[in-house]
Amino acid sequence: MDNCKSLYEVMKRKESGLCVGLDPDPERIPRHLGVGVNAMEEFCHAIVKSTSGYAAAFKPNLAFFEQYGAAGWAALERIVAGMPDDVFIIADAKRGDIGNTAKRYAKAMFEGLGAHAVTVAPYMGRDSIVPFFEEYPSKWTIVLALTSNSGAEDFEFHGTPPLYQRVVERCLEWGSPDELMFVIGATRPERLRAIRQLAPNHFFLVPGIGAQGGHIEDVMEAGWIDGAGGLLINASRSILYADSGKDFAVAAAREAQKLQQAIAPYFNRIPSA
Repeated sequence: MDNCKSLYEVMKRKESGLCVGLDPDPERIPRHLGVGVNAMEEFCHAIVKSTSGYAAAFKPNLAFFEQYGAAGWAALERIVAGMPDDVFIIADAKRGDIGNTAKRYAKAMFEGLGAHAVTVAPYMGRDSIVPFFEEYPSKWTIVLALTSNSGAEDFEFHGTPPLYQRVVERCLEWGSPDELMFVIGATRPERLRAIRQLAPNHFFLVPGIGAQGGHIEDVMEAGWIDGAGGLLINASRSILYADSGKDFAVAAAREAQKLQQAIAPYFNRIPSA
C-alpha cells in the first residue's frame, strides 16, 4: 500500500492539511458542559463534529484522556469511533520502549484504538521504532525529531551535527516514506526547510502553529511538497479554545476554516520538475 499517496488523496479531497489536536484541558472546557470525563467527551465530540469538514486529521493527546483512568480511555474509544471515515487519526502517545513492549504499544494504538498513526520517542534507538511499522506496515510511525517546545534546546540542538539531525538521518535508514513521519516544529521554519532537504519525500507532522507562535505561511513555504503534500499542520489550543462560551464549537469551526483556507492554495500549485 502506498501510504503517502493514500494520505495525500484524503488531504486533496478536502484541500486541507490541517490536523486538529484534541487536548481537552479540564481547566479550559466551557463551564456549561460541566466537569469530569462526561464534559470532556461532550466537548471533544462537538469539536470533531464542527471541524471535521476542514480537517484532514485529528490527533487526540492520550494524556488528557488517561487522566480519567478507564472511563477516560472508554471515552476516547467512543470519540475515535465517532470520527468520520475521511479523516486520518493520530494517537499522540509518544511511546518510547523497545522490543515486545513496543509491539504491544503498537497493538494498543492500531488495533485497540483504531488509530492510523502513533507518535514515538526515538531515544532508545532502532528497537523503539521499527517494531511499530514491522508489525503494522499499513500504519504510520511518527518520530519526534525537532519539537516546538522551548525545552527542545536542552537536548535536541546539542552536538555536531545537532541531535535532531542525527535522529532524522538515522531513521531514514530504517523506514521508508510510507512507514515513517517526523514531528518537526513550526517555531523554527529555517530548520524545517533544512530537514526537508534531508527528507524530501517524508511527511512531517508540524505542531506549534498559533498558540506557540508558529506561522503557517512560513511552514508551508519551507516544507510543502507540490503534488504530494508532505505536511500535516497541527493546531490545538487556537482551535479548541477559540471561545469559552456556548458557541465554542462555532468558534472552533471558524478557526479551523481559516487554517484550511490558508493551506488550500498549495494543492493547486504545479509540481516542480
